[in-house]
Amino acid sequence: MNFIKSEYKDGFFNVSKKNGFLPEKNPLEVLPATYLSLQNILDNMPVKINGKSGYLDIPGKIFSIVESMPNLIDEVSNENDTRIIQALFRGYSFLASAYTLEPSFQYYRKKGKYGKANNILPKQIAQPFVEVSKKLDVYPWLDYHYAYSLGNYKKIDKKGDHLWSNLDMCVRFSGQPDEVGFIMLHVDINQHSPDLVGSVIGTLQSLRNNDSINSIKFLKLNFETMKVMNARRKEMWKASRWNHYNDFRVFIMGVKGNEELFGDGVVYSGVWKEPKQFRGQTGAQDDIIPMEDIFSGVIKHYPKNELTKYLIDLRTYRPKCIQNFFLDLEKSVEDINEQGVSGILHVNKNVSGLCYLLGTLEEIYHFRNGHWQFVQKYIMANTPYAKATGGTPIISWLPNQMKAVMKEMRSLIEIIDTLKMEDDCEELELFQNIKSLLDKKENLLDEQLKLVNNKKFSAQEVFDLNKKYDLKDN
Repeated sequence: MNFIKSEYKDGFFNVSKKNGFLPEKNPLEVLPATYLSLQNILDNMPVKINGKSGYLDIPGKIFSIVESMPNLIDEVSNENDTRIIQALFRGYSFLASAYTLEPSFQYYRKKGKYGKANNILPKQIAQPFVEVSKKLDVYPWLDYHYAYSLGNYKKIDKKGDHLWSNLDMCVRFSGQPDEVGFIMLHVDINQHSPDLVGSVIGTLQSLRNNDSINSIKFLKLNFETMKVMNARRKEMWKASRWNHYNDFRVFIMGVKGNEELFGDGVVYSGVWKEPKQFRGQTGAQDDIIPMEDIFSGVIKHYPKNELTKYLIDLRTYRPKCIQNFFLDLEKSVEDINEQGVSGILHVNKNVSGLCYLLGTLEEIYHFRNGHWQFVQKYIMANTPYAKATGGTPIISWLPNQMKAVMKEMRSLIEIIDTLKMEDDCEELELFQNIKSLLDKKENLLDEQLKLVNNKKFSAQEVFDLNKKYDLKDN
């Protein structure tokens, strides 16, 4: 591991102050002519296409289509263009999920609950899919980066911004606006990641050089960028109607942790004899909050339990360049001070820096609490199925991390209280506001968990507590 560098790239992503976590170039919208047979299936696969039935709308149709599909293993094996390889991975990821989870989707339509998945991938999907996954050095299953989200957008107005309303999906499952809005909002939020990544790198380099002025500047930028991201995050309620989440949710389920659907796993015909289990696509694979957790010190408070093991396991579901970025980030924070960024700011009595760092923690809390509200409405109010797409228990996953955030907030408030702050300091109001509301945040989560720990609980009652506590984030 090294001290943090200015960029981490793999030919598709380039983690830096220029690109953040978005690709260096917009993803390919369609595959080259060599792969027309695959592209034709993807184009005709969504449940609805301009109001008409696609393959997934007709029970069993996808199986007959795939049966006559050519095996493009030779073409894929000879491919060396990273952008084409990414688009191929995206295409085969969607097709594999559609093929295996179509029975679950059809059963849900009839019975209102998820049915058993098909757990055998035929050679014409399995072999080229595994081949492109090896070229990218990722698992052969639908992921967040290369497949469903960050590698799956196209602009409607090519000169416009990455706003969710100006984005469409290159490949879809439902074909409905709610699916597009749901996942394109993640791209929308990540359009601000260049400033966030740049502020993290800039802060660490400034602290290493004992440059307090620039460290404050970058810490302030980190806090303010997180505020912008949280404002965009709230757009989810407009972008995707919560009661339409099940129109596409089952197709982004993973195998690992979802044994009720997949049993022992998925057999990749012509590749492996034994079934394989990989985690599903999930917003928890996004990089914003994991980066901020490492940078801000939240990671110090991760409890030692299965949910934290899952969080660390998710690192392996990211592109290698992002995994390397996280490793160097963690090492750099430790090199700055054994207590991390807060530790060196404390030693240097950098009150302004500590206040902006506390502001960042506040925004991490809001991001997670906002996500927790999405879980309450989009999932808990929609289905009794208790597993998330990544295979974790829905109810306990986010609270596990929210508690860690609030512990670090409490720790930082105690540090700042020991230091002298001028009455006219512009960060004083920020500090006082955050300090005054921390008890309410802790009480809200405790009260919500009391409700959900009962076998029978009302998701709406859990959600309504957000309004009761009035933390200006509902």
